Amino acid sequence: QVQLVESGGGLVQPGGSLRLSCAASINIFSSYVMNWYRQAPGKQRELVATITSGGNTNYADSVKGRFTISRDNAKNTVYLQMNILKPGDTAVYTCNCHSLWGDDYWGQGTQVTVSS
Repeated sequence: QVQLVESGGGLVQPGGSLRLSCAASINIFSSYVMNWYRQAPGKQRELVATITSGGNTNYADSVKGRFTISRDNAKNTVYLQMNILKPGDTAVYTCNCHSLWGDDYWGQGTQVTVSS
């Protein structure tokens, strides 16, 4: 079974930074697209960032220029560097991997709170 474990969430002031990590139990990069989603209270889950096994990335308009998704192949880990954080970034952030054959795996999520 594929397992994903997120870490790195917490409380940060507006304008601050956090780095989230997502550790996978298998080699994910040859066959999986990795994604970060987030969901704020009372709102729908939204796709924040995507990275392919080839290293191509994509971002939601709301985070472009502030967030960076990256990977460490040796550690089977995906990161989300979040800079210039805003109160609107407050949400539960969840890691997802999607296989080329249609399987989806989800972590349990990590809370990010941006507040003064």
